[in-house]
Amino acid sequence: MSKSHCNQRHLTLSDRIFIEQEITRGSTFNSIADVLHKDPSTISKEVRLHYTIHNATYHEFNCRKCKNYPDCKRRNLCDKEFCSRLCKYCYHVYASTFCKQWDPFSCDRPFKPPYVCNGCKDIARCKLEHHIYSSKKAQSEYEATLTKSRSGINMTPEELQELNDLISPLILKGQPLSHIFAVHADEIPVCRRTLYNYLDQSVFKARNIDLPRRVRYKKRKKRKEPTPRHKQQEYRNRRTYKDFEVYIAAHPETDVVEMDTVKGNRSSGKCLLTLLFRSCSFMLIILLPRCTQECVIKAINDLTDGFSLRLFKKFFPVILTDNGPEFKDPCSIEKTSDGKFRTRVYYCDPYVSNQKGRLEKNHEFIRYVIPKGRSMHMYTQDDINRLASHINSLSRDSLNGASPFDLADILLDKRIPILAGQFKVSPDDVMLKPALLKHSDK
Repeated sequence: MSKSHCNQRHLTLSDRIFIEQEITRGSTFNSIADVLHKDPSTISKEVRLHYTIHNATYHEFNCRKCKNYPDCKRRNLCDKEFCSRLCKYCYHVYASTFCKQWDPFSCDRPFKPPYVCNGCKDIARCKLEHHIYSSKKAQSEYEATLTKSRSGINMTPEELQELNDLISPLILKGQPLSHIFAVHADEIPVCRRTLYNYLDQSVFKARNIDLPRRVRYKKRKKRKEPTPRHKQQEYRNRRTYKDFEVYIAAHPETDVVEMDTVKGNRSSGKCLLTLLFRSCSFMLIILLPRCTQECVIKAINDLTDGFSLRLFKKFFPVILTDNGPEFKDPCSIEKTSDGKFRTRVYYCDPYVSNQKGRLEKNHEFIRYVIPKGRSMHMYTQDDINRLASHINSLSRDSLNGASPFDLADILLDKRIPILAGQFKVSPDDVMLKPALLKHSDK
């Protein structure tokens, strides 16, 4: 058969059902191969590899397997006295041992095409074991073989140890695999999915528990619809998310900064004010003494003074935040203490945190270092600047393997990271574990 006639794809369940039906009808391997565009040897190998053997009928009573069984009248083959029964009805005699007229059935069908008993007219009366080709069983065996052939570690022990020495220290620092692949893609000989499989098999020093995103989350509770008193409040007049969408549609080139707070524990105390530039995912983190309107407004004023009003207006033209009580004085955020306009403030819809999803994702990185419920009283702004530097140096899939620092160099004023007290961290030195701020604990 010419190569152009054949295709190289594996047999499917439909192909196997067709093979089973055609063998039962008595078709040859050549005719089946022509329809399926395969070589006849492929069909032959498929049948011989996946047929199943059904046990012979009347296995314990050998006389049934003899050709002379219907007309046999022999008695007393075992020389037992007073036995008047025909031997063929005796369950204690093995004819193949005692009877000289023993002539067993034989069939050469399993030893030549089609190699199976499918379609045999005498299969109902045949006392021999049956070779049966079943498409469903063949498909199950094929899938099991396919899975088994792709399991295990396709690397030498030396290559595996080299890979372990590369990635385990980085994972133990809290670096996600997306960051590791962005930095060391040329040094890692397997894809990310394979690396996850190796971690599942515990072949590295690092384990699944060391990957922050491999944790099982509890099922989220359904929130009730917001009560009517939340649906419309004065501070949200002309500052709702719909108003935000209308403004951005009219001014598509406007930069947007997402703003939120991250609290330590439930008691009043220090918290973090986070501001993220949507254009590059670069995040500023400011340590607040308390989570109040006064502290937020003071932080925005200090930011304006540090950056200059002109720079603030250019890179903070629109701020999108949530409905937290610390943000419910939009006029003081939008204007300086002497009444000069500096930004516009809009609010997300209640309970729709994905409207500022980039910032919420960055909060996960903060929680890797400062777990939820931990007090922030021991931290200083220098500690928080170090945390922000490591987060902004982390390579992201969403940024095509670049880090926020890389894009900030292009899209933001170079003075912003410097004035914010941040510095770029070497990719291999990035750490997102509590140990990053360990020296601050008392």
